Amino acid sequence: MLRSASLRRAAPLVLLLPLLVQAPAAATADDPEPDALQRQFAVAAERQRVPQSVLLAVSYLESRWDAHGGAPSVTGGYGPMHLTDVVTALAGAGHHADGTEDARGDDARAPRTGEGAAERSARSGEPPARLRTLERAAELSGRPAAELRTDTAANIEGGAALLAEAQRAAGRPASADPADWYGAVARYSGADDSATAAAFADEVFELIRTGESRTTDAGQRVTLAADPAVVPDTGQLADLGLRTVPRGPVECPPSLPCAWVPAPYEEFGDGDYGNHDKADRPVSQSVDYIVIHDTEADWDTTLRLVQDPTYVSWQYSLRSSDGHVAQHLALKDVGWHAGNWFVNAKSVGLEHEGFLTSPDSWYTEAMYRSSARLVRYLAQRFGIPLDRQHILGHDNVPGTVTSSIKGMHTDPGPYWDWAHYFRLLGRPLTPSAGPDAGVVTIRPDYATNRPVYTGCVTAGQACAPHGSGAVRLHTAPSADAPLVKDIGLRPGGQDSTTGVNDTGARASTGQSFAVAERRGDWTAIWYLGQKAWFHNPQDGPTAVSARGLVLTPKEGRASVPVYGRAYPEASAYPAGVPVQAVSPLPYALLAGQRYVVGGRTPGEYLFAPTFDTSGHRVVRGQEEYYQIQFGHRVAFVKAADVRVSQG
Repeated sequence: MLRSASLRRAAPLVLLLPLLVQAPAAATADDPEPDALQRQFAVAAERQRVPQSVLLAVSYLESRWDAHGGAPSVTGGYGPMHLTDVVTALAGAGHHADGTEDARGDDARAPRTGEGAAERSARSGEPPARLRTLERAAELSGRPAAELRTDTAANIEGGAALLAEAQRAAGRPASADPADWYGAVARYSGADDSATAAAFADEVFELIRTGESRTTDAGQRVTLAADPAVVPDTGQLADLGLRTVPRGPVECPPSLPCAWVPAPYEEFGDGDYGNHDKADRPVSQSVDYIVIHDTEADWDTTLRLVQDPTYVSWQYSLRSSDGHVAQHLALKDVGWHAGNWFVNAKSVGLEHEGFLTSPDSWYTEAMYRSSARLVRYLAQRFGIPLDRQHILGHDNVPGTVTSSIKGMHTDPGPYWDWAHYFRLLGRPLTPSAGPDAGVVTIRPDYATNRPVYTGCVTAGQACAPHGSGAVRLHTAPSADAPLVKDIGLRPGGQDSTTGVNDTGARASTGQSFAVAERRGDWTAIWYLGQKAWFHNPQDGPTAVSARGLVLTPKEGRASVPVYGRAYPEASAYPAGVPVQAVSPLPYALLAGQRYVVGGRTPGEYLFAPTFDTSGHRVVRGQEEYYQIQFGHRVAFVKAADVRVSQG
């Protein structure tokens, strides 16, 4: 997390409004007709003379047909067609600064927080056309802008009108054959480069070929029937006049549009430099993690920040509106992004355009799909397991020492849809054991799981209702019981809160924990050294049974220390490399408790405090560690302190 194609081509305004077609009312969660939304797509397609399959597939790639209660996406897109009005959407959206995290997380150097960089790089000027499509849709459809934001029928018709205009602007007829609409779909993406526009259109036509069906967030059942014979006219792309962006030295799958936007490696004053470190991974160190962030900034600000040598860095940025990817660092180099130097040195950072605390914020399907495609590529390249022990949110990265815990960032937060993300990764979170298994994987139903969070706009004030992949953890099997405490976040022993940035009593989709007890509709897990209860009824489970290795203190040990980084023992450091303290966190893993193992790793430290890389060293020791799911964040314990068994 950071701190802090135009559709306006000249064309006749032709409104195709058959008088005999009556639009159904807007679909709502309480609508007695669960097919109302499907009929709205049919009506809009007929009125604007757009093939219904094209309209449905474009909408799915933008929003998965969800209306989100009329709330905007992170880039100001409204409704099933993601019609953008960024000025209105973000007028009241605040950026959150949920911590004082040092992005490098390396005690050997002065902290690098990037304070002030966001303010220096604030967006100025008029938003680009791709963030203002709603006003044009209102002009074309004759519907008021307010209706396009909140009424699904109006929103779908506005999107259909934009597609029809794009088809006319290309000088093509309103063909009934979906294959004739490739160029219009590419234009609808809003991308100003041909590779990104083509990737969007390719995804749309793949959906048309394979089909899709789901129940939306408003309880509407929508189906796109498969049409495997459709072969789009991809040659239409050349007629759109989009710019061609050289791929440069990007490291991306060939099918993913990527641009090279390099982060600077520059030296300035008093030995300081930025904004990353040169390395030789995976030769020098293995790459074990992929860290998912949200930017807390719009796209243009994100790119300005990562090109600021006094700021911090990450490997990739992903744009919400169309899934476009920019790479900033070679994968062999180390970014300053996760607030934990051990994790930075062994990870790749992906920043997703978004705002964790924007009320009812949501991400486009286009961005989820681009991100999943990139992660699959990275996982295959580096041999990274596709699980939540290795695909981490920034909010799952531990503080390095006690003093850093409170400042750690909390993105992408409780609104990131991990279950959907892992389906796109090809690793759906399904049960792998029987109902009485000793391990559970958190997996609530995202759409219906809506815990109340506070502080999105004003401290203590409830956030807008929204689906969530997180469950809340209590001290007893009751919703009235206090939330479990996190003594690292609150050394005074105060209770955890419902704050959107408070991770002290939260378990997230995909995380696996050892079962401590079951009682009726409630399940207890071992969490931060205590039993933590969550509601898990049989008729609406919020977790699935799983298999996995678990560990517990060795016989005779009342407790073992827990660490935020896996550093070598003091004797491993050569002359000239300062010994890094192996400092336990303020938690303890107690006898009788069990925690799920994420992997085994040798103690390792990358010494890289200078611009000149000739003195950089990787220090490895004999001490080995296990990574565990200890709380909302992962942690490390020494292998010598514990015994491992099958959960």
